[in-house]
Amino acid sequence: MKKLDETEIIQRFQKKFGNRNFTSEDVEFFSLGNTKIIVKVDTIVASTDVPPKMSLKDAARKSIVACVSDFAAKGVKPKFGIISVILPSGISGKKISEIASGFAKTSNEFGFQILGGDTNEGKEIAFHVCLFGTAEKIVARKGAKVGDFIFVTGPFGYAASGLEILLKNGKVRDNFSKKALKSMIKPQPRINFCLKNKKYFSSSMDSSDGLSTTLNEMAKQSKCKFVINKIPASPDVMAFAKTHKKNFEDLVFHGGEEYEIVFTVPKKNKSKIIKNANFSKTPIFEIGVVKKGSGVYFEKNKKITPLEDHGWRHFKNKV
Repeated sequence: MKKLDETEIIQRFQKKFGNRNFTSEDVEFFSLGNTKIIVKVDTIVASTDVPPKMSLKDAARKSIVACVSDFAAKGVKPKFGIISVILPSGISGKKISEIASGFAKTSNEFGFQILGGDTNEGKEIAFHVCLFGTAEKIVARKGAKVGDFIFVTGPFGYAASGLEILLKNGKVRDNFSKKALKSMIKPQPRINFCLKNKKYFSSSMDSSDGLSTTLNEMAKQSKCKFVINKIPASPDVMAFAKTHKKNFEDLVFHGGEEYEIVFTVPKKNKSKIIKNANFSKTPIFEIGVVKKGSGVYFEKNKKITPLEDHGWRHFKNKV
């Protein structure tokens, strides 16, 4: 019997809900009178989402960051949050305080109020975060036009490298390891940059499931072809890949966990974006251009090859 991946499972739910033409987006939204409510939910489960050596405080923060990054991609500031926790029986008071501290400090970091939530008992720790905000409109995943430039905040590859170090129980011995582990454990969503520059974006999406996933989804929804001609990574990632016998492009395009933003910009707004990024000291990379057609392609040494979606998916089929 075929195992269903995350996308297929979502499609079955949407079909039962009556949403046969469902289009995925970073957030959900609905209107109450003249107010548009923006909502995002995300869940972290200890066994699948919390790598070795990550503290519970950092895991709590990351569960919130996952939602904040999606809000950033839409150009919306979160205002309220509801958080539910599943905790094993007998968990210590020290661990409870560590989790609570992680949630409290992170809500202060991003300027929203936690209203409450739910507490339940289970076999392993899990956090379920739901954030709320309001906006007149959002920057959609679709909207890229032929001639637009493709940008990312970045760089990419550090988080995947950091995960590799953690899974191999590697020791922090050099600056690269410190940088990679920080990227993995304490990601910094680009919400301030996106809030100030959303009016210049034609489309935008969070990259946490992998850059290849994000690019393919945006190209599909925009009904355009994305041609990538630059890799948004630093030389030290390439050096790490070579030393550890990893594929450099896999780390950058398919690793995931960056919580960076992929966005497209019309030509008339390109100089403004670059100027504002420099002013705010936000690292951005111009990686390609939108063309007529479909799919995502990587241009290297004058050769163009498909850049397929090999990012992260829960329940992914195994060969």
